[in-house]
Amino acid sequence: QVQLVDSGGGSVQSGGSLRLSCAASGRVLSINDMGWYRQAPGKQRELVAEFTRDGTTTYSDSVKGRFSIFRGGAENTGYLQMNSLKPEDTAVYSCYSEVLIGDDGTTWYGWGQGTEVTVSS
Repeated sequence: QVQLVDSGGGSVQSGGSLRLSCAASGRVLSINDMGWYRQAPGKQRELVAEFTRDGTTTYSDSVKGRFSIFRGGAENTGYLQMNSLKPEDTAVYSCYSEVLIGDDGTTWYGWGQGTEVTVSS
């Protein structure tokens, strides 16, 4: 069984940094795609960043130049480095991923439990 675990959220002051992690555990051969959405109270869910199996990375306009998404090397983990945080970045961040679980190309898609990020001014 595959599981995604979100971690790394917390409270910081404006201008601070946080690094979120999304770890895929279980019978995972590799990560195909991974990304983070965020949702603030009263607002629509927003795609923050993602990377795909072909190496493409995508960022929302609101975080370009401040956030960076990357794979964690050998381990089945992805990271979202968040710098120059602003109060408007306050939200629950949830990772999602498609991972390869079988040598025959079988994949699994799922979500982490979410982690809360609070940025104070």
